Amino acid sequence: MNVFRYQTAGGKDLIAEYLDNLPAIESAEGWKILEKLEEEGFDYLKDILETRPIDTKAGIYEIKFKRHNRFFYLMIDRDNIYILHVCKKQKNKAELTDIRLAKQRAIEI
Repeated sequence: MNVFRYQTAGGKDLIAEYLDNLPAIESAEGWKILEKLEEEGFDYLKDILETRPIDTKAGIYEIKFKRHNRFFYLMIDRDNIYILHVCKKQKNKAELTDIRLAKQRAIEI
């Protein structure tokens, strides 16, 4: 599977920057998820990871990982996934600003 991470117009990889600034164990888990998605593809996403829809109309879903961290992603097809945003969940619901940001980035793609 091709895993694409959101980059700004200037080429800054915000996903990598976020993961690199997490505590070591959380960072390692985030990078492992991205690596496994590339290696094992859709079945890993569907069968192993804890995911849920965030906005099915926009096609945005969430992957949960270590210590309330979340990836927001968009599946283009079974072979291509875009990681739109990553954040730490602060409340019981994903922050509306994070969801809006993921939607905005999905539109850019």
